[in-house]
Amino acid sequence: MASLPPGSCCMEGYAHHGEPVGTITKYTDFDIYVAKPPVATDKVIVYLTDIFGMPFTNHKLIADNFAQQGFLTVIPNLFYDDHVPFPRPDGFDLFPGWVSRHQPEHTEPIIDKTFEYVKKEFPAVTKFFSVGYCFGAKYVVRLLDEGKLTAGYIAHPSFVTEDELRAIKAPLSIAAAETDPIFPDEKRHQSEVILKEIKATYNIVLYSSVEHGFAVRGDMSNEVVTWSQEAAFFQAVQWFNRFSK
Repeated sequence: MASLPPGSCCMEGYAHHGEPVGTITKYTDFDIYVAKPPVATDKVIVYLTDIFGMPFTNHKLIADNFAQQGFLTVIPNLFYDDHVPFPRPDGFDLFPGWVSRHQPEHTEPIIDKTFEYVKKEFPAVTKFFSVGYCFGAKYVVRLLDEGKLTAGYIAHPSFVTEDELRAIKAPLSIAAAETDPIFPDEKRHQSEVILKEIKATYNIVLYSSVEHGFAVRGDMSNEVVTWSQEAAFFQAVQWFNRFSK
C-alpha cells in the first residue's frame, strides 16, 4: 500500500471552536454541507472527510474557509449516521468493525451523487477539485483516475493502494506529517517513486513537528501546529488556483 489502514491516531485530535456559516441540504438520502463563496464561481471543492464525517465542526469550518477563497465547497455525509463520534468512545471498534461498513462499494455511490448534485444545482461549475483527509484521501486518489477532477489534494492519507496511486491521471498535492504511523517515511518515499515513475504532476510537502491529523484536528494552542494547519490549507488553495486558470 502507498499508505496504511487507519489506526488509533486517526481517532485522536482536538475540536476547534467556531460557528459554521454554511447550510445543510438533503440530496436523495444523505446530507451535504454547502459553503458558498462571496461571489458566484465556476470552481467547486468536493470535500471528503476523515472518519469523523461531515457533522464534525472542524470540517465545516475548513469548508467555510475554502469558500472564502472563492471555491464553492460541498461536504457529503459519507457515513449517514454512522460517523465515528468525536471524541470517540472507549473501546470503539474501528477496525475491522466500522471500516468494514465503509468500503468503496458503500462510499463511492455517495460521492457520485455529490457530483450529480453539484452539476444539477450549480450548472456554472466547470472545474472540479477535491480534498481528502485521512479516510477521504483514498477516494480523491480514486477520482483522479476517473477523469472527474481538475486536480486533487490529500492530507495524511490512509488506505491508498499502490495501484490506485499509480493510476492517477490528474495533478495531486500531498500534505504529510513528520510523525505519521499511517503514512510513514517509507510509504511517503514509495509514493514519491510511483509518482515520478508515472510522470505525474504532483507535489509533496512534509510538515515538521506535527502528527497525523494535523491539517484538520491539531492543537490550536500549539503555534507550530497552528502554522502547519494554515500552511497545509493554503497548499491546497494554491494548488487549485494553479489549475483554475
